[in-house]
Amino acid sequence: MLQVSYIRDNREQVLERLAVKNFKQPELVNEVIDLDDKRRSTQTSLDNTSAEANAAAKQIGDLMRNGKKDEAETLKAKTSAWKEEIKKLSEQLALVEGELYQKLVLMPNLPHSSVPKGSTPEENEIVLENGVKPNLPENALPHWELATKYNLIDFELGVKITGAGFPVYKGKGAKLQRALIAFFLDEAEKSGYNEVMLPLMVNEASGFGTGQLPDKEGQMYHVGVDNLYLIPTAEVPITNLYRDVILKGDELPVKNTGYTPCFRREAGSYGAHVRGLNRLHQFDKVELVQIVHPDNSYDVIEQMSLHVQGLLQKLGLPYRVLRLCGGDMSFTASLTYDMETWSAAQQRWLEVSSVSNFESFQSNRLKLRFRNAEGKTQLAHTLNGSALALPRIVATLLENNQTEKGIKIPEVLVPYTKFEWID
Repeated sequence: MLQVSYIRDNREQVLERLAVKNFKQPELVNEVIDLDDKRRSTQTSLDNTSAEANAAAKQIGDLMRNGKKDEAETLKAKTSAWKEEIKKLSEQLALVEGELYQKLVLMPNLPHSSVPKGSTPEENEIVLENGVKPNLPENALPHWELATKYNLIDFELGVKITGAGFPVYKGKGAKLQRALIAFFLDEAEKSGYNEVMLPLMVNEASGFGTGQLPDKEGQMYHVGVDNLYLIPTAEVPITNLYRDVILKGDELPVKNTGYTPCFRREAGSYGAHVRGLNRLHQFDKVELVQIVHPDNSYDVIEQMSLHVQGLLQKLGLPYRVLRLCGGDMSFTASLTYDMETWSAAQQRWLEVSSVSNFESFQSNRLKLRFRNAEGKTQLAHTLNGSALALPRIVATLLENNQTEKGIKIPEVLVPYTKFEWID
């Protein structure tokens, strides 16, 4: 959530950056400022009236002690009017603050100055490409056919048990999943992240804190009786560990990682581009979350990007890094890098990670602060990144490493899988 003071002091810049994100309600900026003016005016009137009432109460006591009962009674009559005015102003203030809050939560985070303009994924900026795209034989199979051929994943059985988008991993397919999760967690630990195990459901306050609610409410599975939500990513429970927390300055950066299943109701349209593992309702992911000093967050996002790239390099997957344009960014992000791997059988790029800096947008909602060198509290910056989401990693590993002998397992995974080939 944006800070009102920043909106007031930087109105034109706020409007300019919101335009980069293709925000359709720029009038909210002026509405927020007008409501804040009203809030300030009401607060001033309330403070002044309260001060008069408090001074009168003290004066009444002095009059009574000095035997001036009549004057004290006259002043008491006035205090009744002040009390009514205080009640009225307090109610007005609560209404204005509520209306201001409702306007603020509709406004997305401002994109960083490096974010390019654009409204579609095709307008995202390619930052770099790495690796060589494999040349597969003409009879190469897409991963959904490889999964069936080698009895790795049963999509139809998942439909039977639950529905489309809930695959069943079997045999070496299940072991490959487990191996990737362990590998990603071990690599995160080497980079200084602390592993946590988390609830898979969160309450409304948690969903709001990281910005999924109300923006993505329709994409989340809702457990109506208990009013809980299945997590769309481990970002939500990890970041909410620090809701309403004031950290010490020397505790920064805070670095946590966690593996969880993730749940998304909106899995996209039908067609070849969402077949197999390309888009699921339930999938596994290892997440990285950092809480950092505001001065360091843009260095940290580059470090997190390099960490994810390092995982892809160790897996031997060709990849590219994109800087998302304003119109393709999330509601909460200031800057996002997407990492995509090349699917040799499908002949297209598949997104496998997003790394985002949210600046103070989430921490303002979470009331997540730290005490700076001067002893004052200020909002921290939060970042998160997928390291990595498994479905499309598995898809590209299966497709890119297929041979006449079978599917070759990347060397870094063999200590985890305990096998070198799927055959």
